[in-house]
Parts: sequence; C-alpha cells; structure tokens
Amino acid sequence: MIPKFKLPAISGNEAELLELLQQDQPVFIKNSKFDFSQINSAFCCALHMHQPTIPAGVDGSLISHLQYMFEHPGEGDNHNAESFANCYKRLAEIMPELIDAGCNPRIMLDYSGNLLWGFEQMGRVDILNALKYLTCDPSLQPHVEWLGTFWSHAVAPSTPIPDLKLQITAWQHHFAALFGNDALQRVKGFSAPEMHLPNHPDTLYEFIKALKECGYRWLLVQEHSVENLDGSCLNQSQKYIPNKLIARNFKGESVSITALIKTQGSDTKLVGQMQPCYEALGLAKQAIGDMKVPALVSQIADGENGGVMMNEFPQAFIQAHQRIATQSSTVAINGTEYLELLDAAGVQEDDLPIIQAVQQHKLWQQIDNQLPPDTSAMVGASWTNNLSWVEGYANVLEPMNQLSAKFHQLFDHLVITDPEITKTSKYQTALLYVLLLQTSCFRYWGQGGWTEYATEIYRAGEEALAEI
Repeated sequence: MIPKFKLPAISGNEAELLELLQQDQPVFIKNSKFDFSQINSAFCCALHMHQPTIPAGVDGSLISHLQYMFEHPGEGDNHNAESFANCYKRLAEIMPELIDAGCNPRIMLDYSGNLLWGFEQMGRVDILNALKYLTCDPSLQPHVEWLGTFWSHAVAPSTPIPDLKLQITAWQHHFAALFGNDALQRVKGFSAPEMHLPNHPDTLYEFIKALKECGYRWLLVQEHSVENLDGSCLNQSQKYIPNKLIARNFKGESVSITALIKTQGSDTKLVGQMQPCYEALGLAKQAIGDMKVPALVSQIADGENGGVMMNEFPQAFIQAHQRIATQSSTVAINGTEYLELLDAAGVQEDDLPIIQAVQQHKLWQQIDNQLPPDTSAMVGASWTNNLSWVEGYANVLEPMNQLSAKFHQLFDHLVITDPEITKTSKYQTALLYVLLLQTSCFRYWGQGGWTEYATEIYRAGEEALAEI
C-alpha cells in the first residue's frame, strides 16, 4: 500500500495561474527610490535553499531530509539540523533590523518545493511564518524578491521534456498556496537547480519556452554555461550586464529570455563573505549600445550549506549593507528591480548582447556543413561541471524516464478531455512521485543509499499509477 499523507499543492489551478501570470506589470519600480543616473554599480545576491524528500519515515513514508536530520542526530552533520532550520528563517530578523538602521538591503530567495513541503510536514510554523513575513509584509516587499525554480530540484538537461513545465508550475502552485497569488505575481526571475542549463537545442528551447509561458521574465545563468554566437566566452563587460539568451531547436524555432550572469563558479564564500558587494564597489558603469548603465554583479549560493553560510554570512551581510549605506554610487538591488529600472531608462531586450548555451556554436557549424549533429556531449553545464548528472546513473535515469512516460500516457489525453482531473488526488499523487524521482540529490550523492531512495520512489510511483 502507498503511504497516506497530505499532498502538497502542486496542481489543479493551471488555467487560473496562467491567466494571472501573463499579466506583465512592473513589480518593484513603483517602490524603488534609486536614482539610476547616480549609480555606478550594483550587486544582487540570491540564497538557494533545498532539502530533498526521501522515503525514510515510518514504514517508508515520505519525509523531508531535514526531518530525518532531526531524527538521526548521530549521523554525519545531522546535529546541525536546528542550525539549518534557523538559516531558513533568519532573514526575517536581519532584514527589518537593517531597514530600521537606515540601510537599504536586498536579497533574493530560492527555496525548492521539497523544502517548503517539508516545513509543512514538520509543522514548522515558525519558519513558514517568517517566510510569509518576508514575502507578504508591505515594508519588506521592496527588499525581498523570490525566484522561481523546479519544484523538486530537478536538473533541467536530464529531466524529461514534458516534465519541465510540470516542475515549473508545481512550484508556482505551491508558492501561491502558501503566500498568495499577489506574491506569485511578483516572482519574475528563475533559478535552475544546480545552475544547470541544458544545451541540447530541443531541451533548451522547451525549457525557455516553458519559462516564458509561465510568466518568467529572466533567468539566472552561470557564466561557463553560455557562450557568444561565435562560440567565444563572454567578455568581462558582458558579465556585468544582462544578456539575451537565444534558444533555437532543430526545427528552426527560436525563443529568447533575458539572462543575468552568475560569475566565478560554485564557491559559497562569494556570497557568504559578500564578495559581490566589494567587487561592485570597484566597478564603473557599463555600455549597452549607446547607453551607460550601472554594472551588476550577480551571485547565488546555498543559504545554509557549510560553515561560512551557516556562521559567517549574517554578519558579513549586515556589514556590507552598513558599508554602502552612506553613499549612493554602489547599491544592493534585486534582479527584477534592476531590469525594470533599465526598462525605464529605455533599454530593451534587443539592445542586449546575444548569447546561447555552451557548445551550440560547434553544433550549428556541423549542421551548416551538412554533417550529422553530434549531441552526445550535450547534457548542459552547471556550477558543478566536475560532476556528471547522467554518467553512471542509468539505474535512476531509466526508471525516471519510464515513470514519466507512463504518467503522460495515462493522463495527457485525460487532461485535454477534462482539465479538472489535475485537482484529483489520484493525479496529484502520481505527479508527486514523477517529480520526486527527478530530484538531483539521488545522483549528486553517488550510488548507494540515495539511489536506493530513488528506487523506492519509483516503486511507489508505479503503484500509484497502477491503482488508477
């Protein structure tokens, strides 16, 4: 029997959310007090938070890994469970303290759906209330921006294409259920788990297309995951301005989205010690066409993972904002606010440098030369390029693809016939297992216990589909 549990809000309001999110209205500029002409540089920092869902509760029930940490304090660094939990809510104290002290702080938040569901499962009302305060209190709205993500921390290149949009909309459903539709309307930027950008043309096209259809305006990308159209690396000045990311599939269809560039790989100390602030202090305005605009340093890091983020970040964050409080040439800013200020200054997406996913120049050259395209290496790039999300994981990827295929074979025609089926527990239960099986952790941590978790989730997913 499938363990019984309260399902997270991951589907059922597709039409309502689509209508809501296609209303493209400015979010932050109405409350922004920046004089763009006086700013030379800016920095934006995002905190990424995630704990996977694992079948490790009573009788194999689904629980948050955070709950597992609390229940098994003698394993590894599980004794830090409450310290982790505090990291998820501490900005609700830090941000208002900085504002009351006359500072103008900014932060972007990226929480996986797994993690948000885990707070609910654990009854951690303290964390949920802190996040609701950060999200919904009018005094904090100009200072805090949420980034959308995949619900279960899937990596885009190895996620079945039909599930890319399901991952995106599941997170939107869940976020709206927790914080309201008004809060969801303010989520305009997207953060892909592991900064993993697919470079297979068809996958990237469907990914960007899904983002645009779901109302997203911009995407945070790692500098080494993209290239210029001639295959060259981004030049230094490109990293400090938005770029236009083009995705073209093998049919010749194309779609684009604005990209902000995260630099310097995967070092949490960059945000933990507020390096973006100090880098921005040394930058001058950058050129976009004939215009000069403030340089932007963009960074993201795990918000709770490791000693620097757990212990050093709060004071470093406070000190950085205190440092810039008495001058106006370098400011903290969030991604959407920066882009809206560019809009107001007359900068359009077509003015931006054009980039594409890494290795695509080589691929299109082969096609132009009428050679068979070699897509064998096109699994995307991330901030963990030393780690393959595909090699050696057939025991996870094959079941993942099989479960997805069975789900779509069963439900796709039913959803077309009766869209209300996405509100049913049978649909949502099956969808939950499809999404959970795609969680990156089942590959990140290597073969063994984590791939065994994936095997159990696949078994439960198969059982859920068999009962329909």
